[in-house]
Amino acid sequence: MADKEAEFRQQFRDAFKGADYPVSNPMDLVPALPNGPGTRFEAGDTSFTAMELSTKMNDSQDFPYEDVDTLVDDLIEGMKQKDML
Repeated sequence: MADKEAEFRQQFRDAFKGADYPVSNPMDLVPALPNGPGTRFEAGDTSFTAMELSTKMNDSQDFPYEDVDTLVDDLIEGMKQKDML
């Protein structure tokens, strides 16, 4: 599980680091994504698009985010709570 978590953490960081922080909502992150909402995150047998992630994590995120690391920490924590990791 730790490897999968590390893989997702790195993928999220790479995908969202280019956003114009602070971000106020999920739509502020879309321009940073290489394939927009269709950007796919994969680790092991778990795979989902940015849009699917946003839908699943809508109650786990605490916008606004001032930096990428805080956003990624919340995404990873939300995935743990929802048994996605």
